[in-house]
Order: sequence, then structure tokens, then C-alpha cells
Amino acid sequence: MSERAGILRRLGEQAEWDVLVIGGGATGLGAAVEAASRGYRTVLVERADFAKGTSSRSTKLVHGGVRYLEQMNITLVLDALKERGHMLENAPHIVHNLSFVVPIFDYFGLPYYGFGLKVYEWLSGKLSFGESRMLSPEKTREMLPGVAASGLRGGVLYHDGQFDDARYGVSLLRTFEELGGVAINYVEATGLIERSGKLVGVQVRDLEGDARFELLAKVTINAAGAFSEQILVMDGDRETLLSVSQGSHFVLPRDFLPGANAMMIPKTSDGRVLFAIPWHGATVVGTTDEAVERASAEPRAMEVERRFLMQHIAKYLGRRPEIGEVLSVWSGLRPLVRKGGGATSKLSRDHTILVRPSGLVTITGGKWTTYRRMGEDVINRAAEIGGLKQEPSRTRALRLHGWTREVAAVESERVYGSDLPLIERLSQQDASLNELLHPRLPYRMREVVWAARQEMARTVEDVLARRLRALFLDARAAIEAAPKVADVLARELGRSEEWKARDLENFYSVARGYVYEGE
Repeated sequence: MSERAGILRRLGEQAEWDVLVIGGGATGLGAAVEAASRGYRTVLVERADFAKGTSSRSTKLVHGGVRYLEQMNITLVLDALKERGHMLENAPHIVHNLSFVVPIFDYFGLPYYGFGLKVYEWLSGKLSFGESRMLSPEKTREMLPGVAASGLRGGVLYHDGQFDDARYGVSLLRTFEELGGVAINYVEATGLIERSGKLVGVQVRDLEGDARFELLAKVTINAAGAFSEQILVMDGDRETLLSVSQGSHFVLPRDFLPGANAMMIPKTSDGRVLFAIPWHGATVVGTTDEAVERASAEPRAMEVERRFLMQHIAKYLGRRPEIGEVLSVWSGLRPLVRKGGGATSKLSRDHTILVRPSGLVTITGGKWTTYRRMGEDVINRAAEIGGLKQEPSRTRALRLHGWTREVAAVESERVYGSDLPLIERLSQQDASLNELLHPRLPYRMREVVWAARQEMARTVEDVLARRLRALFLDARAAIEAAPKVADVLARELGRSEEWKARDLENFYSVARGYVYEGE
């Protein structure tokens, strides 16, 4: 019996769960870990793959939010800075300290941002990532090779956190399983089960085998992110809860930002902060902020966003990229809770918890860095609604799966933490698994096998987009590597040639959207 078949059987055999979570992104996984760590019998269902949506498409930062400080949202910044410190302590193999430099091009910018970022440092207290300081123009150019030199007055150095968002999601998934929780991807919530006006469970469908069954639970949490309203509609709530905003990113070769430091532009023409960040040997530039009418499973960068990124890359990194130098372009959605009108860049990133008369608990809003606090808050509320035994939170110092301080030097390997020796052992047993997937990618065949056996990867996209970050780093290389991945997956999962061909075509359809073809 396959691992998936065993999970499906367990879902069918469990008479009632304490907590049922809908949604396998940062919010849902955080809530599930929180619940399981308190001893609650917890199940999580995700209709696509874990971290498929917003949670794999962030700007890869673990941060307090400099722009929220400027908006005077001190509470959010304080909470996020505390959580940033906890993330570093709980997953040092995935989260690390990163130096940022703010290049300043006007006389008032140095004292303004110098003081503001010093306050940012002070607010982090004992969990500070490092001291901020002002830089001369010469030192700024030294720390940001290639930065536009015309009119440069100096810079400000500060510290924040960086991570691999999808890999952090995988670590949460593995942690949840180790705590006794049950999670499954490609299982969709199709309806709610109510008795005497109270929610008692969810109807679900296995999207791989089309089996339909019921999951009963004392309390159900809607953590579907940008798609939360679809679950609320099942409960009869048709009010508009969210303003959905889209942020897009370009990935460029490392020589656009050849040093070890990131660049932060505090205010662009659309009012957002813009970052250029070294990540997995490439340079990520983003993000934009554009309102969209509805949430999409595969958002695409709009022409206005592509033009915006090109203009700002040319302005601050010294030259405009050629089409072939944009290695990947990807977009993510932000579920912003409506609290009045205004631009989406001004809307709060605070999280909101709503409880319907039926007992359905919805959590939405927030940001990656505060995922643990969101999980703590929603499980506190869910325990009340479900009549569960009150238990204190145990996640503040909970070490996540893979925890180790003996991290690998190569970023693509360090994210596995303590699992890395086990992965390396695969290629000792089969030398062919030591082969690179592609000359332009850092990944090896053994990581595909590991993803299938240990990390619930079900498709080529699961592997190349989220277990490995190939699609986000170099879309053309990922497309070229896809047939190799399909061969390994088909063998590991017992798939047919017909399935392999269909899965490859599905991947190509998604991956073509990551290939930059001009404005």
C-alpha cells in the first residue's frame, strides 16, 4: 500500500477529528502544527499542493516590515520582529541573517532612513539581527557593486532575515506529521456538513482517484488564503472579505547584484518597498503591488508590472536586462482584509479571525513572518469554539523538522538541514542519482527521489516549483529538466506512460508562464 493510500485509509477510519484545517499554505500549516503540538487530533486537506499559492511566491524575506513602521503600525512590526527571531531559532537551516543596504540619493534621506532603521533595530530588542549604520557613498558602492552611482549620497546598512518559503512549508509539513497530524494534498473541500445549524465536518474529494468522503471534526478552520471566500460561500456568507493584491518578481543572473548584500529601495513610484536580493545563486527583484479582481491559482505578471520592474532594475542596478537575462518571472497574491478603501499597498497586513454562526473559523490576512503567531491565535479561538481542552501554545521554541546548526555551505542543500546525509546516501546506493538535473541548476536526481518518497511530491510541478526551486530560479532550465523528473516520479509513484505524458504537459502549461518574453 502506498503512503498516500495509507493516509486516505486513515482519513476514512477516523470517526472524528478535534481540528480540521482547510488549506496547506503558511497559515494552514502553521495552524495545524500549533494544534498538533497541543495534542489535538488534527487533519489538514489541501486541494492543490502544499504552499502552491502565495506561500511559495513571497519575496523570500523574514522581516518586521520597514514600510509598516513608516505607516506607524508599531504593533505589527513588533510582533513580526519577535516572530522573525523565533523563525531563526526554530529553523536555522532555512532562515538566515542577511545584510541590506538602502542607497540614498537625496540629502534628507540619510538622516530620515538612518534614524528609522535604527528604530527598527531597537524594536527587535534581544532578537536583533544586527546593528544598523549609515554608510558613505564609497562604502555603499563597495557593498552594492553595480548600484547606480549618479547622485548617490550614501546609504544605510541594516539586517533582516531571508528564507526559502516553500522549503519552510515542507519543514512545517514534516513537523506536523511528526507531531501525529495527518496532512494530504490534492484533496478538495467540496461542501460543509451542518447538523442543527452547527458545522460538524467537511465533504472532500480525492482529486487523484475521485473518491468522495466525509471528515467530521469538532472545529473546522478555513485557512485558504486568497481563496478563503470560496469556503465562506459554502457556509452562506457572500460578503466580500478580501482585497486581493498581486506582487510580481523577476529573477536575474547573480552579476546584477554580485555581492553578498541585498538592496532595499524604500519608496518606489507605486509607494511600495522594492528589494533586490541574492537567493540560491541568483538575484530576485520585487515586488510590485497591483489590485486584481479575483484570485487565480496561477497569477501572471501584468504588462504594467513587467514594465515597472524593468524600469526600476535599469534605474537602480545600472542596466536594463536583456530578455534572456530574465531567468524567471512569477507572481503571488496577497489576501488583504478590507478595512476601508485605498490602495492595496496601504491596507494592513494584520491577520483577522472570523467566526461564523455555524462555528466555522476563518483566519486570513497576515504575512509569512507572523505565521506562527497566527496559528497560535486561531487555535486559541478554535479550541473555544470546538470545546477542546485548553492547552498552552508550545510552538515558540519548537524546533522544526531538519533543525541543525551544522548547515551546508550551498544554499540549495542547507534547506534540508539534518536530512542532508540521508539524501546523500541515496546517491551512494545509486550513483546515477548524483547526476545534476540540468547544467544551470544546482539540484541532483537524488532530491527528486527524496521529494517523492519523503515530501509528498505528486507531480513534476510539485518537484520543480516547490520541493526544488528550479522553476522560480530558471524557468527554461526547469522546462528542459522536466522529462528527467517525470521519469523518476513515474518510477517512484508507479505511474503509467499516459500519466507521465499528461503530467509533463500540465507542467509545461504552467512553466511557460514563468518564461519572460518581453513587455
